[in-house]
Amino acid sequence: MSALIYCPFPDRESARSAANILLGERLVACANILGEVESIFEWNGERGSATEIGVLFKTHAEVLDKASARLGELHPYDTPAVMGWCCDAAPQATREWLGGLGSEK
Repeated sequence: MSALIYCPFPDRESARSAANILLGERLVACANILGEVESIFEWNGERGSATEIGVLFKTHAEVLDKASARLGELHPYDTPAVMGWCCDAAPQATREWLGGLGSEK
């Protein structure tokens, strides 16, 4: 089953770095580095805002937990927002593309 992970980063460089490592470790098949997003949040009892770079990672359900955990290790924030979920629908070609993740080439 296909899966996605969404995670905001403080800048494009850290997003690219994490994406390249996850690609190299075969935990994701693709990372869509999106444009700037404005984040408005509550943290430690205070309201804040920041400009961040959103990233959508494409992966497989079998490695979703491992990919999410690794992303948390690589992320520059102490407590990154890493959210992953399984996708119920994807074309056969997409499922096949993502199905080989986590294995050696």
